[in-house]
Amino acid sequence: MSEEVAGLFGAGACAGVLRFENDGPAVVFVGVAEVDIPIGTRWEFRAGTPSAEVYRTGRSARVDAMDWSSEEGPVAEAARSLDVVSTVASPIVVEGRLWGAMSVSSSERLMPLDAEGRLGEFTEIVATAIANAESRKALAHLVDQQAALRRVATLVARGVRPVEMFSAVTEAVSRVIGVPAVSVVRYEADGTATELANYFSRGRLFPVGVPMNIDGTNILRLVRESGAAARIDDYSQTKGEMAEIVRRAGVQSTVGVPVVVAGRVWGTVVGSTTEPGPLPADTELRLADFTELLATALGNAESREALEQLFEEQAALRRVATLVAEGVRPGEIFSAVSEEISRLFDTDSAAVVRFDHDGQAITFVGLASSLSLETIVGARWELNDSMATAQVYRTGRSARLDGMDWSTVDGPVGEVGRSLGITSTVASPIVVEGRLWGAMHVAAKRTLSLSTEAHLVAFTELVATAIANADSKSELAASRRRIVTASDETRRRIERDLHDGAQQRLVSVALALRETGLDVPSGLHPLHERIGRAADEVDGVIDDLRELAQGIHPAILLERGLGPALRTLALRASVPVELDIGPQQRFPKPIEVGAYYVVSEALTNAAKHAHASHARVTLEQENGYVRLSINDDGIGGADATRGSGLLGLRDRVEALGGSLEVESAAGKGTSLVVTLPLDASTETTGLKV
Repeated sequence: MSEEVAGLFGAGACAGVLRFENDGPAVVFVGVAEVDIPIGTRWEFRAGTPSAEVYRTGRSARVDAMDWSSEEGPVAEAARSLDVVSTVASPIVVEGRLWGAMSVSSSERLMPLDAEGRLGEFTEIVATAIANAESRKALAHLVDQQAALRRVATLVARGVRPVEMFSAVTEAVSRVIGVPAVSVVRYEADGTATELANYFSRGRLFPVGVPMNIDGTNILRLVRESGAAARIDDYSQTKGEMAEIVRRAGVQSTVGVPVVVAGRVWGTVVGSTTEPGPLPADTELRLADFTELLATALGNAESREALEQLFEEQAALRRVATLVAEGVRPGEIFSAVSEEISRLFDTDSAAVVRFDHDGQAITFVGLASSLSLETIVGARWELNDSMATAQVYRTGRSARLDGMDWSTVDGPVGEVGRSLGITSTVASPIVVEGRLWGAMHVAAKRTLSLSTEAHLVAFTELVATAIANADSKSELAASRRRIVTASDETRRRIERDLHDGAQQRLVSVALALRETGLDVPSGLHPLHERIGRAADEVDGVIDDLRELAQGIHPAILLERGLGPALRTLALRASVPVELDIGPQQRFPKPIEVGAYYVVSEALTNAAKHAHASHARVTLEQENGYVRLSINDDGIGGADATRGSGLLGLRDRVEALGGSLEVESAAGKGTSLVVTLPLDASTETTGLKV
């Protein structure tokens, strides 16, 4: 095109196609004819030249007989070497914007008066050619970008790991958009940022996975504070550690576009170039297409992670709830809850603590830790303001402490915090029947999630239920023990009354009758016989009364213990009894009395109701418990839920913290298994504040 224009204006003419630069008043030669100026040459505008006037006014311009002798620079040098006497330039307008100019100069004569008009016809043709070329180029870029977006979208749909997605996005952005250096950066809760992936042919500006300080002037801070795309095209005046690193790397221009996940700025995709000049004006817009896909991928990943977390949390809650429903001991529940929470939230330690009555200290009653803290269970720590549990006690609400300086904290709290490097703690209250009982406490070497408090609530409610159940069970057991004790006291009083009162009086009556019989004259034989029969009846009543008194509370049980008492009971039983009671030993009084009455009632039932021909009694001690088994070969069919006999035995056994199991299938005899704790006070939970 330049050659055609130069030929149009005859000998001595030279022509060029000039493109205006976006970053300032300058032109670049993209086409020349009849002049030795390399294509790509860039000239700053010289005021008063036709091309400068075209740039300023957007209209054609000409200069005739300009004196270049005193001018400096490449423009003046070229004009002098060509002996230019006249120059005309016309604007090249592409799709409504001033793209550049067509310039023609003559060294022999002034340009014709109609040169601007004739040149304008050529600039229209050039503009059309440029528009077509740019359209083809834009279309090619669009095709490439859409293909890259489809590839990334496919990865999103497949649910690949986020780290793979980050790498794919950085490579695609660099290749398709033409940005030399691309990074995916995540914002952290503590105000720092972490580079997760990057793509840069000249190496890495920042290491992957290492938190970065974003204080000062830098693209990450601009995007985080504004929540919108931002750019820096001049780093000469920027301040801060990150700005210094970027300057040393030779970065000239940077663009950052936020990655917004679920309404929050999750991070930024950053594009940088070390080439002179700013990144293209449409870089932010083109990057946004990729950040939207990245946000979708992260949203999907977070949704899957949240769903998996929910499933795991519900499973953990079910396991704990099962323990609560089964009525296992509170200590086991405290340990189980601590283990579940430590595993579920990936904390370094989790503990159940109980507040002391005066609120001055806590006691650890359950713990799970990866930090060798098992010895803390049972330990009592004074409360101070460096503990999240102290805030819970003061407010009755959940509390957290992040970034604690343990160097100023005294006592075991400070020692543990310093030695283990704990940086974050969260505590939630355990409220039992309206009163603040204690707290669930978790600690970690990293900042705990902001949702930790909410997730702890469900577990603290289960712990509260377990404690309330244990307290109720303890109160019920204590009530049963009081009833059984009162019953035993009544039995002993009846025994004493029978022995010391009615039995002694009957013995006196029997003796009086026999003495009276001796005084009866020999001739009154029938009267003597009647008195003798009466005395025999009284003796029978005394025997029955003595047996009844012994059955209520045999003296041998108190004097010699359970073993001898069971042997005596077996000898007096109505059915043959086989005893296997091991070596003679003494047990706590409540245990001996309870075991005796269980065996007595079982042997009575075997004779009266089961019509058994044989019974076996086994007594053994193991792991702090007494285990008692009574088996008979009777008709079976006993129902532990009906009648006062077995129900009374169950109440007595459970009052001692034990259990009673009955198996009595019809025709297969009856088996009673009783387990009693040697320490009858173990069912007293001691859990109340």
